[in-house]
Amino acid sequence: IRLWNPKTGEPTKLLFTRYDHNVCSLSLSPDGLMLARGSHNKDIKIWEVTTGTDLMTLLGKDQYDHHWSVCVAFSPDGVHLASGSDIGKIRIWEVLPSGEEKILHNGHWEETAEDSTETRGFFIEDDGGFQKPMEFWIGAMTFTPDGKMLITGSRDNTIRFFEMPTMNEIRVVRGHNGWVRALAVSPDGKVLISAGDDSTIRFWDIATGRNFRTDKTHTGPVRGIALSPDGLRLASASWDRTVKLWEGGPEPEE
Repeated sequence: IRLWNPKTGEPTKLLFTRYDHNVCSLSLSPDGLMLARGSHNKDIKIWEVTTGTDLMTLLGKDQYDHHWSVCVAFSPDGVHLASGSDIGKIRIWEVLPSGEEKILHNGHWEETAEDSTETRGFFIEDDGGFQKPMEFWIGAMTFTPDGKMLITGSRDNTIRFFEMPTMNEIRVVRGHNGWVRALAVSPDGKVLISAGDDSTIRFWDIATGRNFRTDKTHTGPVRGIALSPDGLRLASASWDRTVKLWEGGPEPEE
């Protein structure tokens, strides 16, 4: 994992650990002090950005947790970290200053902490709350700026909206003809932008769930999108080996 200076284009830091699988997702905490990584290595790592210090490991590798952590996302207040797995589980972690990790859900979590940076344990299934499984892999997730909703994109081509902190499903929207790989929400919380394997970038009215704009200028799957802090520029990255920059902040039509 490399950190880059956006003004110079030069690398500033290399975060290295002994990976034996792909890095799937990165999420920077809102204050810019922590970086979380999801991977095919089954665990989630969190680093301090300025020093590169390994702060904690979530979902430690053991016999009870053998599924990939495909995507991760910090909540707007930086207190919680959401993770999505290849079997459709959503886990909400409370990241505490003490280094203790907790999972918020309606089921039961058994754990034994070997030290302050790694928690091992297993889930006892539950019919609701955070333990309600999805049918397919989760490929992307993001919070709304007010932290009141968690939005996920998955392999079944759907985008799902969950109320926080109850995790009640509010809405399911469909439009993509392939795996939903990337999500971003406008700073005002009105517009959701999604991208996926069907090579499209779609714009949704969060209030109604309506897809009000679809762009298809990439010729390959779109695997990453990012909005500028002011919401006026969008960057998209595709398997067609291009990165496109988009101007203007889209608003849903009345």
